[in-house]
Amino acid sequence: MAPEQSPQVVIRNVAVFDGSGSPREAARAVVVEGRQIRWVGPEAELPEWAVGRVIDGRGGTLLPGLVNCHVHLCSDGAPDMFAQVAHDTIVWSALRGYLNIQATLEAGVTTVRDCGEADNVAIDLSHAVDEGLIDGPRIRAAGRVITMTGGHGHFIGREADGPYDVRRATRAEIKEGAHFIKAMATGGVLTPGVTPTQTALQPDELDAVATEAHNAGRRTACHAIGNAGIKNAIRAGIDSIEHGFYLDDEALQLAVDRGTYLVPTLIAVNQIVDNGRAGGIPDWVVVKAESESGHHRESFAAAVRSGMKIAAGTDAGTPFNSHADMPLELSLMVDYGLRPVEALIAATRNAAENLDMLDKIGTVEVGKLADLIVVEGDPTTSIKDITNVRVVLKDGVVYRDDYGARA
Repeated sequence: MAPEQSPQVVIRNVAVFDGSGSPREAARAVVVEGRQIRWVGPEAELPEWAVGRVIDGRGGTLLPGLVNCHVHLCSDGAPDMFAQVAHDTIVWSALRGYLNIQATLEAGVTTVRDCGEADNVAIDLSHAVDEGLIDGPRIRAAGRVITMTGGHGHFIGREADGPYDVRRATRAEIKEGAHFIKAMATGGVLTPGVTPTQTALQPDELDAVATEAHNAGRRTACHAIGNAGIKNAIRAGIDSIEHGFYLDDEALQLAVDRGTYLVPTLIAVNQIVDNGRAGGIPDWVVVKAESESGHHRESFAAAVRSGMKIAAGTDAGTPFNSHADMPLELSLMVDYGLRPVEALIAATRNAAENLDMLDKIGTVEVGKLADLIVVEGDPTTSIKDITNVRVVLKDGVVYRDDYGARA
């Protein structure tokens, strides 16, 4: 069960990076009341009514709770994800999910977007968190992915062919409680028998996904690696492109014009290539990852130059890609072209907007939900400081306080 919520929490002696892009401001304090942020300002002007639990941030940086836009909660980074999913029962999947959300919250990620699980386990986990049955980050789950027969992710998907069948599949996932819809526009690395760049769902099928999801007030995401599939997804009105290994000038201009997000998941391919066959990853996975890793980096760098909107996501659950590894993703984003501040915005404000939750989370503002973390150091100048998480609040509840007693 969640720790007991204090009426007020005062976090003092911190510099605040509010996620909006404004400069980090030193000697600040934040007052949390109930689930919300009530006051933000200079510590010297802390209101007299600000009483209750006090957390001394010891000069660290307070920023919004991180948002991971691409995870698979029921997989834990095993070398062979395909085999793990194929052999896990619903109970095993749920247990893995429970352990993974603990690691997620501990690492300062307070909201995740689950991009596909078998049997809709992530939707059930989201309800368990929302109802206070278990601790964890806020979960927005796609349920099963929509894929063509035999297509990428069929082992966590609902197979459908033709616009009529795809429309039915999309409606079925909405009926099951999906918070957004994930579809497969191309092949991928982790499904045997498909190539990453092959075009999968066709334009009329993707149109059906986008239309049905948007009609129901749901956003959409597309796994899209190959160039043709990426363009099909953007033209169909899909809201975010996942991975995006082959973004050419035309695709980038389409994305910029339409406000389409890129969730690059740079760490996913890197971890496969770095750990390889020696780590027990199947040969067919390693071969595909090695063939695509260079294109992935180049495509991300081109997206940065183009001004395409970028939101952070790790693809956690893929081989050697743990649910606590958001800092590695942000470091790669910086290595490949973003400034540290831009990487932090990708994991806060932009990620919240990509989930259609910017009115509630993503920035440190009065009236928003109190999803906050404190880290030692200054991640706006050294992105690696984001690993030094010392305090975590979600919905105003203190889940981690290394400076005091752990809740």
